[in-house]
Parts: sequence; C-alpha cells; structure tokens
Amino acid sequence: MIEFKSVVKKFGERTILKGVSFAVKEGEILFILGTSGTGKSVLLKNIVGLLRPTSGEIWIDGEEVSQLTEEQYFPVRKKCGMVFQHPALFDSLTIFENVAFGLRRHYPEMNEDEIIQKVRKSLLLVGLKEVEEKMPAQLSYGMQKRVSLARTVAIDPRILLFDEPTTGLDPVTTNAVNQLIKNLSNELKTTSLVVSHDMQCALDIADRVIVLDQGNIIEQGTPEDLKKSQHPLVKDFLMEALNAHSH
Repeated sequence: MIEFKSVVKKFGERTILKGVSFAVKEGEILFILGTSGTGKSVLLKNIVGLLRPTSGEIWIDGEEVSQLTEEQYFPVRKKCGMVFQHPALFDSLTIFENVAFGLRRHYPEMNEDEIIQKVRKSLLLVGLKEVEEKMPAQLSYGMQKRVSLARTVAIDPRILLFDEPTTGLDPVTTNAVNQLIKNLSNELKTTSLVVSHDMQCALDIADRVIVLDQGNIIEQGTPEDLKKSQHPLVKDFLMEALNAHSH
C-alpha cells in the first residue's frame, strides 16, 4: 500500500531522512518509533505530499507519487486520512459540522441525508453518540480526539496516518485511543501508519514496528522481534515501556 525506496529528505544542509526504505502492506498497522527530531513527522508529511523527498521514490497504492504536481496529488490525498497530534477541531462549529466538514468538501454530490447518516456512523465507530449538537469546548480532550478520528474516517480513507496520537493523554485514554486505532483498522480494513515514541502502544497494537534514529531505520520487525533486539536505543525504549507499565 505504501513503499519508500531510498527516500532522502534534506532541509538545506541538514539531512532528516537518510535513504529510508520500507513497505506497509494493505491492512497492516505499522508503527514508526523514534525520539523527537528523528524525522518521523517529516516522513508522514512526505506521504501526503506536504513535503517532497529530495531523492528516492514513494509509492502509494501502486503509483509513484513523489513527482506529482499539486493537482495530481489530490486523488492520492483523498485515499489518506491524517490524524494530527492535537484534535484541531473548528471551535466555532458543532461536532456534527466538524465531522461533516471533509464530506462537504470531498463529496459535493452527497445530499444532506447521506451526510447525516455518515456523520452518525463515523461518531458511533469511535464510540460517541448524542454529541452532534455540542461544541468542541464542551467535550473532554479525549472525546475531542475521538471526534477528530471520526472526522478522518468519515471520508473513507484507505490509509490512516496518525501523528503521535496518544501524546498528552492519561493512561486510560491512551489505551482507549489505541483500541480505537486497532478496531478501526480491523473494521474499515484500512492500512494504518502510526508515528509515535510510545513503545508500549506499539507492542500492544502494531503488526510491525520500524525504529527510526537520526534519519535511519535501525530496527524493524514484529513486536516479538523487537523484544529480542540488542540495539541500545530499542532496549531503552523497551525499558521505558516496562517501567511505565509497572506504574
């Protein structure tokens, strides 16, 4: 579904991605782990075309996309749903209008009844009901996160991209968001790419994990493979996950 072939991304003199190669199979949940500043978010932005690679190729759903024009990229973006670190809801719109926003934009042919059905279904998918008339400020942060997920899945993306989905959440909400990612992937058969520094989340729900450090992939495999890794950084991540878990 997604393939990076020797992707390099430079900003002036700084090289953020140093020839990264990996593939994500259809329907898979792939975690990209790394400390801050290792290029994880840059990698996501290259997928949706917000940034373009300096060299190398990016394939999405069988198409090489790194050289596409803005116009040509539009159908590619339609396949991708991006869930940002912060809910980024429109404060002045109701929850209903927030979730309907992408539908109105991407599917002008949809009538109001279809939009209502789709918004309700999307909110139910993330475990929310009877919130449509509320404003974002009336909901807890965790619920706002769910609304932003509902808004993303409403447009039926084939690929879901999550940028640090559990940052700033308490352990209970973190677990809930993880379960949500897992359930959505299974139910909607989407391919999910999760950028995170949370090893515990990765061990809980990932099919495979890639560990990025200083723009290079230093380890990749299943959660089981990672537990056996001898790489110092991976071991640090595992220790941290164990400690967090024991508290």
